[in-house]
Amino acid sequence: MIKTVPVHILSGFLGSGKTTLLTQALDYYRLSGKKPAVLMNELGDVNLDGMLVDDEVPMTEMLSGCICCTIRGDLGMELRELIRDHTPDVIFVECTGAANPIEILDGVTDASLLTEMELKSLITVVDAAQLLERHSKGHGKTYKLMQDQIRCASELILNKTDLISTTDLLTLEQAIREWNPTAPMTATIRCQVDLGMFDRLDGTDEKMAAPTSGAPIEHDHHTSCSNPSHDDNQHDESCGHAAHSHSNDQAHEYEGYSHHHSHDHVMVYTHYFQRPIDSEQFENLVSKLPAEIYRAKGILRFSDTSSPFLFQYAYREMDFIKITPKEEVPSVAVFIGEHFSKTKLVADLANLENAVSSEN
Repeated sequence: MIKTVPVHILSGFLGSGKTTLLTQALDYYRLSGKKPAVLMNELGDVNLDGMLVDDEVPMTEMLSGCICCTIRGDLGMELRELIRDHTPDVIFVECTGAANPIEILDGVTDASLLTEMELKSLITVVDAAQLLERHSKGHGKTYKLMQDQIRCASELILNKTDLISTTDLLTLEQAIREWNPTAPMTATIRCQVDLGMFDRLDGTDEKMAAPTSGAPIEHDHHTSCSNPSHDDNQHDESCGHAAHSHSNDQAHEYEGYSHHHSHDHVMVYTHYFQRPIDSEQFENLVSKLPAEIYRAKGILRFSDTSSPFLFQYAYREMDFIKITPKEEVPSVAVFIGEHFSKTKLVADLANLENAVSSEN
């Protein structure tokens, strides 16, 4: 079975508390005997938040630009070098609060075509007081960006809840559920959450069932958060609802599968192939993908061709480009969508490999 490096994206508007969550998560992994690494993006020339990360944690800084636009093309290269130079057990990508998550998600999944990494979650941290203020006005680019960050999330943390009333908290929870009805959501102060959720997200805690859609919202109460808010840099881009979620039904046991739990929520599914597959059979599979799978990409080796191909799928159209990699790259396909049966997709991909194996 191919060993992949789990990747978690931390999203959320400026000052929401992402770095607070990051430092707690890093401590959790280190205490568990694992080696975390960080890719941190800032709009400015100085990474102030990065100064809060322990020097022993490998960290790559992407400064003077937003990960989802001006320096997006460098994301894959930075992730690859981080893995090659430091061999981490997990990577956290903390992006600037002005970033739109769908672009970051696309960049990470692009990188997963070249290096054995797998997106496990897109966690959005929400500043309750700031969202309440924007929600009361009901318009503006910043408000739209915050909505997009919430829509894209596979995990939601409604932070700084001590700064708003109980009535306002219920108002926000209802609004958030309209934008994202499926992601597990926890109301917190200082981002104090049960960090065991990362075991669930990474698939290392088989006994822990994930929260289900519509489950009660968890509330954790600790001391107040002191993270300052920053300026209103923003983008005006829409989100495609493409993130990753879990439930406690296990997928079929097959060594080609990236380890996931079966679910029918918003997700990214990464499949590493163990052997070449038939090109016509793969095209037939893609032509029958449900509409809920709206994006796919991959590097594929076919049993009936000599060269690998770059595969792209979007808006019900597929494209194959013959490539000549300068180095060994995985044979992998990434599927992005929501509310589709991952169990069926997993079985269909396994059948492709088994069909070729039975012919040889």
